[in-house]
Amino acid sequence: MPVTEPIKTSPVFDPLDMNNYRVEKLKKAEKKGFEKWMERLGGPLAILSFILIYYFADISYLNDINPDILKETSLKRLKDTGMENFSRINYAMLGIFAASIILWITESIPSYLTSLIVVIAMVLTGVTTEKEAYAQLGHPVMWLNILSFVLASMLVTTRAAKRFALWFVLRFGKNATWIFFSFIVINIVLSVFISATTAKATILLPIFMVIAAIYGATSERRNNFGRNIVLQNLFQINIGASGFITGSGANLLAGSLIAGAMGQSLFGFQDWFIAAFPLCLILIVLGWLIGTKIIFPMKKEEQVPSIQGGMERLRTEYESLGRMTINEYKSIGIFVVVLILWATDKQHGISQTAVAFLGAVTALLPGIGVVKWNDVDIPWHLMLFSAGAYTLGAGLEATDLPASLVDALFSYFGITAQTPFWVLYLGLTFLMLFSAILFQSKTMRALIFVPMAIGIAQKFGYPVMSLAFPVALLIEHVYVLPFNSKPSALLYTTNHYSMSDSFKFGFTMMVIAWIMIILWGETVLRLLGYTAQGVFF
Repeated sequence: MPVTEPIKTSPVFDPLDMNNYRVEKLKKAEKKGFEKWMERLGGPLAILSFILIYYFADISYLNDINPDILKETSLKRLKDTGMENFSRINYAMLGIFAASIILWITESIPSYLTSLIVVIAMVLTGVTTEKEAYAQLGHPVMWLNILSFVLASMLVTTRAAKRFALWFVLRFGKNATWIFFSFIVINIVLSVFISATTAKATILLPIFMVIAAIYGATSERRNNFGRNIVLQNLFQINIGASGFITGSGANLLAGSLIAGAMGQSLFGFQDWFIAAFPLCLILIVLGWLIGTKIIFPMKKEEQVPSIQGGMERLRTEYESLGRMTINEYKSIGIFVVVLILWATDKQHGISQTAVAFLGAVTALLPGIGVVKWNDVDIPWHLMLFSAGAYTLGAGLEATDLPASLVDALFSYFGITAQTPFWVLYLGLTFLMLFSAILFQSKTMRALIFVPMAIGIAQKFGYPVMSLAFPVALLIEHVYVLPFNSKPSALLYTTNHYSMSDSFKFGFTMMVIAWIMIILWGETVLRLLGYTAQGVFF
């Protein structure tokens, strides 16, 4: 008799197994259509834009125009700004800036490679010296970024962050409503300790995916509970970071730019927290109300578990962690001390970077610490990307390019010193907020719009904080479309919601956020003295 091969059956997918939702097992979204064309055309467009600006752009022709004609045109306003005195270095800086923005938006090459090109291009064109360009890798904020990843790795490696998230859901997630409130608390707490939004998404994704399955939501069978649990976490992961200057590298960059314009070395943790955290909390609660009650209201059957014993699987996962280890207690203790020192920086005068240094050194000390260097997950591609962004920022400051362009544009369009403050405030916050729909990098938006706000404030004689700080508070609004941020791209692969679902919720929250930042400028920021006057009064 012929020997028959045994029939191979694929293992049955278990929707309650957290291992099925590890990041490496999720399908990566491929670029299609317009995104693919952007990727292909980005490189040539970047090269072409640099060549046209550096070699062919010439504003000096304004000198040759008949003065009588200039009197009758808005070009006279452009000439009056002194743009005709642009040097080759100014053109080089403008060309590099335009080319880098194109490359970062289209992602034709990796973002870190764009940053490396920016650094060497600025050296070769004479925008800055080698010493100054390369020194940006040693910027205090760069060190703070690196050391924050050391501290975050401490919580991830010891599994303290995962333990806390599971414990909180099991302790308080008695029903659908309390599950959503549990994730609000979890996201805010993790935002205090973990500065990488992608890391937070990676930690939480398996947990809320299992909970979604418990409530009948899968990638094949969507429901409003699943839409809400994923989109709410996406929103909270990003907005939670906005409450703390250490919440993301983009916040740190914005704080550094503002501090530099004010003649300071760093922006205070306490200053940011007092103004930003209440706004962050209000937006998160509004997001929960808008999402679960209005845009994706849940039916009664979607608010009760459809898989019996589902929460017990989470309990099993929690119990598999065993008793808390001494290293977990140590990691929590180290981070609590770091957080207290950050929150009281005005009282003791120790910088955020120095505090992070002390925490990281303690965490790495043999016998006392809790992690080894090989356990530390530092995304060096992000560090190189940040270094390029800081180098670009240094070049913008050295050439005074933002102020020059602001002067030119405002003069050209007839925006005078009599322009009301509220027009500037509304315009800048609108551009910063809604630009997130098109841009793919928080750091890039911070690099464009914060210097612009600083330049406009200086031009019109307003305090730097009055325009730059409200703009900085809007950095983390990157949740509308899948390509707007790494957490957005990651969570979109869960297939629990469509792009139109994401847009409906995200765009609605952007409009609400714009209304809130206007109210915030008129009330809280004015009360704290960050604005010399309110937005309207």
